Amino acid sequence: MAIESFGTERAARRLRLGMVGGGRGAFIGAVHRMAARLDDKYELTAGALSANAENAKVSGEDLGLAPDRIYSSWEEMAEKEGARDDGIDVVSIVTPNKLHFGPAKAFLDAGIHVICDKPMTLTLDESLELVKIANDSGLVFVLTQNNTGYPLVRQARAMAADGTLGDIQVIRTSYVQDWLTTALDQEGQKQAAWRTDPKLAGAGGSIGDIGVHAFNLAAFISGLELESVCADLRSYVPGRQLDDNANVLLRYTNGATGTLWTSQVAPGNYNRLSIGVYGTKGGIEWVGEDNDNLQYTPFGEPTRTITRGGPGAADVANRVTRMPPRHPEGYIEGFANVYTDAAELIWAKKDGRDPDPGATDVPTVEDGARGLAFIEACVESSSKGGVWVDARPDL
Repeated sequence: MAIESFGTERAARRLRLGMVGGGRGAFIGAVHRMAARLDDKYELTAGALSANAENAKVSGEDLGLAPDRIYSSWEEMAEKEGARDDGIDVVSIVTPNKLHFGPAKAFLDAGIHVICDKPMTLTLDESLELVKIANDSGLVFVLTQNNTGYPLVRQARAMAADGTLGDIQVIRTSYVQDWLTTALDQEGQKQAAWRTDPKLAGAGGSIGDIGVHAFNLAAFISGLELESVCADLRSYVPGRQLDDNANVLLRYTNGATGTLWTSQVAPGNYNRLSIGVYGTKGGIEWVGEDNDNLQYTPFGEPTRTITRGGPGAADVANRVTRMPPRHPEGYIEGFANVYTDAAELIWAKKDGRDPDPGATDVPTVEDGARGLAFIEACVESSSKGGVWVDARPDL
């Protein structure tokens, strides 16, 4: 069944949304805009859409922005929007990793809520500083780890939390692609070039681009704190500056162990994110390319398939479901669920009330810091020959 109530409760108005990055030629900006529109909670009002002034201008015109709300820099946008009576309520930051911290700080300082793409910052030190800034501001900060928005990922998280799986002992997670099998980054392909440039992407290549998704998914579902990692990072394409494949052993503070594999040089894999979480009472398995289904196996019993919107789907999954079973939902909807929950958190702040409890299942600024701690621990471990390295940020 379709859950008609999700995203339909009308606030006083749409939230005024600004965007940093996401102009012509950018992939993820369009995804964020589609996600923000899906439940009609936002209206794109302002943008600093490109570091190139002309591209920023034409990109803003493409999106129908008023001329005085098209900015040539995020610094100007934060200053002017923060001073307007009708200024933006929230900004979405969809730039390369290097340009996350500066804009996030500027908009928080201007009294504007922040939605930021992952990884949250270029370095762990920046992320820890941003945690303090965001918490001191009292504003909403949401990290778009979009895979946390899938209905059956929300259900998996609830099953781990309510004891259905028993004590979690083993986690297996991976995120595997093949698009960097050749030297696209050295041939001028924009999306490949910045992701393999440490000045723009940070210390991690595949481990930072997609490995952090696998790490976050394991943490989100299991509820466990990662203690340490032992990593082997490789770059298989000659001349590539950052890793394109990583194998990581995981140790959690409760004694659980796990493995994480991330690769962008595995032919035949387009966008395969998967996870298995196994406890003393049962196990669950989920694959992003088949996101409408969750495999649940109580120990000693046959495996059961739980389908989004179907029998066995829990309220926590139904809350973020739009279409009836077997009417596929997916990537955009996962992002949209994060955006719609962010809108509820922002309106709750504005109204001085408690938010819908379901809306609190979104990644936070602290989760962003945990992601950077994971990335840097993996890089350090691999550089030292695969020793165990503490992966806990000092929050």
